[in-house]
Amino acid sequence: MKILFYDTKNYDSSSFDAILPNFADKSADGKPITIEYIKSDLDPRTAALAEGFDAVCAFVSSDVGADTLQILHDKKVGLVLMRCAGFNNVDIEKATELGIRVMRVPGYSPEAVAEHAMALALACNRRLYKAYNKVRENDFSLSGLMGVNFYQKTAGIISTGKIGAAMCRICHGFGMRVIAYDIYPNESLKEFVEYVSLEELLAQSDLISIHCPLMDSTYHMINIDTIKQMKDGVVLVNTSRGALIKTDDLVEGIRMHKFGGVGLDVYEEETNNVFEDRSDEILEHSTTSRLLSFPNVMITSHQGFFTQEALEAIAETSLQNALDYQTGKESPNDVM
Repeated sequence: MKILFYDTKNYDSSSFDAILPNFADKSADGKPITIEYIKSDLDPRTAALAEGFDAVCAFVSSDVGADTLQILHDKKVGLVLMRCAGFNNVDIEKATELGIRVMRVPGYSPEAVAEHAMALALACNRRLYKAYNKVRENDFSLSGLMGVNFYQKTAGIISTGKIGAAMCRICHGFGMRVIAYDIYPNESLKEFVEYVSLEELLAQSDLISIHCPLMDSTYHMINIDTIKQMKDGVVLVNTSRGALIKTDDLVEGIRMHKFGGVGLDVYEEETNNVFEDRSDEILEHSTTSRLLSFPNVMITSHQGFFTQEALEAIAETSLQNALDYQTGKESPNDVM
């Protein structure tokens, strides 16, 4: 089975190559799984490169729309491996029509993302980035570094899937009251998490952390109206998807002094590593660069997932998905 791996970074090829020997003897037809890595991302312009391959491996930012899928189908590609949980850029209806199977990695390391979310919250609250820069300039004053205790404050977690549940446990460990909003409450959290309406969560939370998928119903769920419902001085963290927050409205909320801090690992303009291989001119006019101008905003480069354990899990699950496709086995990782 031949897989064309799009949008390859060094850490991608290293993690997949390390796991690949584990699947050498598991092939259904006696032919080992092989991977060819390319730097180009998957879109209608690059889909034709998959000629002669059985499957393609894509990322959350890849364009797996109808045009891309039609070209992949014409090239006899039968499988799209999403090496991520998100699949909103995949035209599932078109894939089903063409008989292309789409599989994903629904949970690679929820703790990795949740730990990064709390790291952002702490860094914003205690002004760690500002403190670091002050000390580097030989300024050891405490001016501008005041934070608040998270202990006995209220953490509001939006969506309690695997990552949101991990964040709930972390906040509980900090001694916080934990409330959550989710259409489907997580029964494993019922001993220490109180489920409330979104309006109640916004009004009561000192820390709000977003962990929901991007869908029509969640697009721009954080906007000027929901921001106005939040407590003054709230810390807002998003490690999920950039378009859950309307950036222009977030900027307005920051200017209104609504936030004690904002921590973002994702942003609306994001492709895969939005700052990588982009010119200064593009960044200069991006809304993300506008956010960077505020002293209480901390932005990281979509690194929440970026741990050794998570990369290993992504590679392991993706290759198992490929094997399940090859053997015709059903899988809970199928995107329906």
